[in-house]
Amino acid sequence: MFRQQTIRTAKIGRGYATAAAAAGAGSGPQARAAVPDYALFNARLAQARATVLENRPLTLAQKILYAHLHDVSSMTSAPVAGESYLKLAPDRVAMQDASAQMAILQFMLSGMAQTAVPTSIHCDHLVEAWAGGDADVARSWQTSREIYEFLQAAARKYGIAFWRPGSGIIHQLVLENYAAPGTLMLGTDSHTPNGGGLGMLAIGVGGADAVDAMAAIPWELKAPRVMGVRLRGALAPWASPKDVILAVAGQLTVRGGTGYVVEYFGDGVGSLSCTGMATICNMGAEVGATTSLFPYGAPMARYLRATQRGAIADAADAQHALLAADAEVAADPARYYDEVVDVDLAALEPAYNGPFTPDLRTPRSQMAGAVARQAWPDRVSAALIGSCTNSSYQDLSRAASLARQAAARGLRVAAGTELLVSPGSEQIRATMQRDGIQAAFEAVGARVLANACGPCIGQWKRDAAPQGPNTIVSSFNRNFRARNDGNADTLNFLASPDMVMAAALSGRLSFDPAHDTLRAADGAEFRLAPPAGAELPAAGYAAGRAEYQPLLAHEPAAAVPIAPTSTRLQPLAAFAPWHGREFAGNRVLVTVQGKCTTDHISAAGKWLKYKGHLENLARNTLIGAANAALDGRVNHVRNAVAGLEPREGAIPDVARAYKAAGVPWLVVADYNYGEGSAREHAAMQPRFLGCTMVVARSFARIHETNLKKQGVLPLVLARPEEDYAVFADAPHELVVATEGVEGLCAERPVVHLLVDRVRDGAVVARHRIECRHTMSADQIAWFKAGSALNLIASQQQQKERAD
Repeated sequence: MFRQQTIRTAKIGRGYATAAAAAGAGSGPQARAAVPDYALFNARLAQARATVLENRPLTLAQKILYAHLHDVSSMTSAPVAGESYLKLAPDRVAMQDASAQMAILQFMLSGMAQTAVPTSIHCDHLVEAWAGGDADVARSWQTSREIYEFLQAAARKYGIAFWRPGSGIIHQLVLENYAAPGTLMLGTDSHTPNGGGLGMLAIGVGGADAVDAMAAIPWELKAPRVMGVRLRGALAPWASPKDVILAVAGQLTVRGGTGYVVEYFGDGVGSLSCTGMATICNMGAEVGATTSLFPYGAPMARYLRATQRGAIADAADAQHALLAADAEVAADPARYYDEVVDVDLAALEPAYNGPFTPDLRTPRSQMAGAVARQAWPDRVSAALIGSCTNSSYQDLSRAASLARQAAARGLRVAAGTELLVSPGSEQIRATMQRDGIQAAFEAVGARVLANACGPCIGQWKRDAAPQGPNTIVSSFNRNFRARNDGNADTLNFLASPDMVMAAALSGRLSFDPAHDTLRAADGAEFRLAPPAGAELPAAGYAAGRAEYQPLLAHEPAAAVPIAPTSTRLQPLAAFAPWHGREFAGNRVLVTVQGKCTTDHISAAGKWLKYKGHLENLARNTLIGAANAALDGRVNHVRNAVAGLEPREGAIPDVARAYKAAGVPWLVVADYNYGEGSAREHAAMQPRFLGCTMVVARSFARIHETNLKKQGVLPLVLARPEEDYAVFADAPHELVVATEGVEGLCAERPVVHLLVDRVRDGAVVARHRIECRHTMSADQIAWFKAGSALNLIASQQQQKERAD
């Protein structure tokens, strides 16, 4: 990207969606969201309805999108879902500390004096779970002080709200402070859709997308299809909102929501709490959805008022027509939604999803049989409650009710089982301490961790971690192999906090709390009563400790330090622009077999400390990828070029050898390549090492966009079965050129790969393979410039010269 330099910046205004700022928005960083400018949203939507939309009925997701069009007057026809690109004006940006580093490094070179929209940084990813609570936060300051001081200084300089480590997890803090019905937010984390629980269209993106919004550049999104999920009835006592999304994931799979916004509707919606809706939206990322959301209603109003945002609730109460799908849609959903899924809440039973993928669902009543058939380890070595998905007051109060039942019988967590609890925010921690919830957990042997992500993202210093296969159960949202503790043989089953607590008390994955019994301290058998919890705390939320309130300073003259000897922060160098010719002489670094998430492409865990240092982080590129040519062997490839070392070895080592020798290379991938987190490093690292193209059977949405942002050409095989097989056979023999890159245009989405198989210097076979691209005109401009940031910087420089 760009080397650090001294740049002249221009002052700009901030507000909701356009220069017409919302009431009270102001120009400085915000502790809480201002009341949205619903008059502006309605005006934009009315303009779109009266022109290109021809007054057709709209879903809620469509209303919010069209109310945030950057320039309605520039549109000449109605957007076509799955084809047209929308240029949008987001209201807000939120970033977590791991992804914020690269986003800030890019924004520093955009030429802006402050962010164009309200923005916040949340320090939650770099806190490692170990001793618990405050001790882990204090230790994070020792291990990551350089990063925290960099982010805090950048926040002060550019007018960004800074939430220090220990304040909470980004998505819980956004829900408590910044989410507002009908608004559009970008977040540099794939679980940003958590905000949909408050009627917000909250979308996970890479850092380069966030920089667009922060730099007042219209943000581009392919017009999504809308999937309606109709909820009927109410949940049974043992079932929870987590079980709703576990069921939806089991039905749709990890690819089923790709290209869709998932919109919930039906008579069952009102039976759910606001935080329960957030849980469902949060884990919508696991089906590949662009985002998920619920219509505004009474549960959201109650939550807004409980979190000191009564003015937003009052304003939203007057906007029911805007904040719900049109009446025609509700009356005939099959006509207006692109797909409709039905969920009978009353019939839903608790479930576990896993292991190793969040869409493998086993209903609670079938778990004992599945454990026996699959030979899954039945003993639960660790039970983990919390994460951004399930750390609300309602979640924790329900789980605590089960803990109290056990403690009353003299029972603690099972021998050999560790119970860890992660509160979602300082507000939640303080409230659960005040209301006896923390004491209930500790009475059965739980350890309360810091208000941070911790084990959910691999930040878990697991003492005496089991070697070999072992089972953990968690209320997390993601369970890819080796994600939580670095052990590829740890089986993580996702469940509600209620089921996690039941597993902790019994010590068994096969335990069914609705039918099985526990043994009390006196030897008597007893069965747990269903969990009981409060939607909101009766005494209101406790404020928590003052030191965990956000820092709101704005000092444009502040310096942002990067030590030249740092191993964790590195100024960015610009990627080279496209050379203007067809690609030629590309070697296939690896043909990836099966699931390849962004965790596989750019691992987290111990690598999180390098998120601001691209050169160091690139040493983990694709280390989790399985090689289709070597029977699925992980992180091992053959060198395609004679004379280069190593002849075969770890994927990043061979990639570095290609880069040093000036050999361009590509990756060939399987279905849904890049699913999982929003980390743009999974695109930046291959680009840094010389990758020109990624050719896949299909892509996950965020990762495909991230590749485009960094100047890598993503291509989809037109014949995914037949042509993938070409690359799976001895890919080190293949030399790849392109046909169609020179004339790349949005109207002609075809590029051919000219693939030669070379043995002993002779071409023994040739293939002409058709691929498709999804590049818009703007995205092609990014590609030609070398990256989206290259283009932004060039445009900013032109603007400054004109001024």
